[in-house]
Amino acid sequence: MNATPNPLPATASVVIVGAGPAGLTAAITLADAGVDFVLLDRQSEGANTSRAAVVHARTLEVLEELGIADELVATGDIVARFTVHDGGKTLATIDFDGLPTRYPYTLMTPQDTTEAVLLKRLRKAGGDVRRPYQVSRVAQNGDGVTVEYTDAAGTAGSIRADYVVGTDGMHSVVREQAGIGFTGASYPESFVLADVRMDWPIARDEVALHLSPEGVTVVAPLPDEAEPNRYRVVATLETAPEHSTAAQIQALLDARGPGGAVRVREVLWSSRFRVHHRVADHYRNGRILLAGDAAHVHSPAGGQGMNTGIQDAAALGPLLARVIAGEPDTLLDEYETTRRPVALGVVSFTDRMTKMATLRRRPARTARNLILTTLSRIPAFRHRLAYQLAELANR
Repeated sequence: MNATPNPLPATASVVIVGAGPAGLTAAITLADAGVDFVLLDRQSEGANTSRAAVVHARTLEVLEELGIADELVATGDIVARFTVHDGGKTLATIDFDGLPTRYPYTLMTPQDTTEAVLLKRLRKAGGDVRRPYQVSRVAQNGDGVTVEYTDAAGTAGSIRADYVVGTDGMHSVVREQAGIGFTGASYPESFVLADVRMDWPIARDEVALHLSPEGVTVVAPLPDEAEPNRYRVVATLETAPEHSTAAQIQALLDARGPGGAVRVREVLWSSRFRVHHRVADHYRNGRILLAGDAAHVHSPAGGQGMNTGIQDAAALGPLLARVIAGEPDTLLDEYETTRRPVALGVVSFTDRMTKMATLRRRPARTARNLILTTLSRIPAFRHRLAYQLAELANR
């Protein structure tokens, strides 16, 4: 993208703020419906970090409707199972291969790859992202919404839209300007997020959740022909370093992992973050709507954040297109009615997983391990958990 963007139009039917996976998905659905939209993003180019790396079965079903599921699957590693460990002991194995879907697995592919596939599809539909534009104010009245922004040169401008969709993340300017509350709290621990090249004794067709008194650690394979044996590591720490070294990740896995031949050779990328569990009080205020992390954030346990956001946008876009085409505005109330309960369910589910995984006291851990081991012997329990992880209940 050029550092100095082309001027924006004065008006559009829809302005989407934020060009992550949710924003791109919303734009695709509008472009396919022939709706006049503008998709803005504050970054001068797309993010090139892997961040969210899990794509679940329900999201692949949604992307199949957009004609890009097979293309995305070709970029990633197919993961057949989810396992829970405590030290060298396996407490539970959850298989995805019995799920009632064309995609009975979890796909591991970096978020920048997912965004690239979505952007290619958007351009094929005749749309694109307009960068970099920093939205500063969103104000609505009875017949439209004014979006004020500054461009790369610091020049102020505005665009008038019939509707605005905020897909601008947890710290959403759109949500704040709409006066929509974001109810919830944050976890006391911080999280390490790292992509590493390492020797790992667990098969590459599974995501492994490791429980320990020191905290929870998730290790999952990532595709990369240039970096064989690439893995994603997510772990809770009381205070995570801003950027983790290979020695720090090695020490973490030595303390919490399965033992054996774990050797961290290189940290390819790392970050730290603090996790919140919050849901917007409403998904709509008049002509302003929210989707993705602007509407809900939660623990990375289960890898469902980006997935839920893509599904939000795929539900909202067609409703907006119908309203723009002349159907009653009240049709948009259906969006909050269907999607907000999904987010509440995901937040509750991931919160339970996180609290279960971060138990510290020995009696509680012993009881947890016994319960998990017992329940995991029941086929109906294993199937239900796989179904929930895959988000197939969101159909």
